[in-house]
Amino acid sequence: MKMYNKALLAFVAVSIIIVVTGCSPAKNLRNENISTVTSTDGSAITYGVRGQGDMTIIFVHCWTCNHEFWRPQIEYFSQKYKVAWLDLAGHGLSGSNRQEYTMAAFGEDVVAVVNEIKGKNIVLVGHSMGGPVVIEAAKILGNKVIAVVGVDTFYTPFKYPKSEAKISEFVKPFEDDFKGTSEQLVRSMFTPKADPKLITSIINQMANARPSMGISAMYEIFRWNAKNVPSTLDMYSKKLRNINGAPTGEEKALHKSVNLIPGVGHFVAQVKPNEFNKALNQIIAEYQLH
Repeated sequence: MKMYNKALLAFVAVSIIIVVTGCSPAKNLRNENISTVTSTDGSAITYGVRGQGDMTIIFVHCWTCNHEFWRPQIEYFSQKYKVAWLDLAGHGLSGSNRQEYTMAAFGEDVVAVVNEIKGKNIVLVGHSMGGPVVIEAAKILGNKVIAVVGVDTFYTPFKYPKSEAKISEFVKPFEDDFKGTSEQLVRSMFTPKADPKLITSIINQMANARPSMGISAMYEIFRWNAKNVPSTLDMYSKKLRNINGAPTGEEKALHKSVNLIPGVGHFVAQVKPNEFNKALNQIIAEYQLH
């Protein structure tokens, strides 16, 4: 009976870990050196720091994702720089006290981590939803931030809905069937040559996010873009650089700040990590010269 109880406890413990971490595209979350900081609204934000140096790179994930999506970048850039990752409120291992998942609230999550780790010469890197999030964080952090890097988020061919009616029309399928619609959306973001296992891994995480959080955040992404683009992007033009995907390889950059990586869709850093790391290195080198 004692042996049975021990086995049962072990099974429960492993099950809890699997539920919490999901199917990560790389290393298991349990092996990370994890810390927690409290965001402005009391949400517990999980984060980690690796490496050291005079520059700090903060990686911010996209909608319904988590820091594991940045694993190749965390491993690579922490060899030379101080690197920090976080799970935004309601994502990954982080908690949440909020009802509305605005870009400004997510920005406060990033600021809480930056302040906690006492980062300097900050480079904020945000993928997709993470783009508006790092812009909001930059507004608060001011001169601590030397560069903002958007990853397939700004100056892309995607046409964001502008009116509340159009936003509601776009989001409604997610309200009706969050998991199925999320999977359909994610699959459309890859080229035919993308690794099927990677696609499945990403779908498993994104489609299984908490629907109330995902739907609220999606509304707020569109509202942010309707209000802030292009004025806010123009305001940050000296600090803002972009790394975008070019699925066919024939696309043209829609802005002078954009570096295109051919043969990849929305998940640039995950599908082509080496090419992405090279592009980010070039941006970092540009700001190191300033």
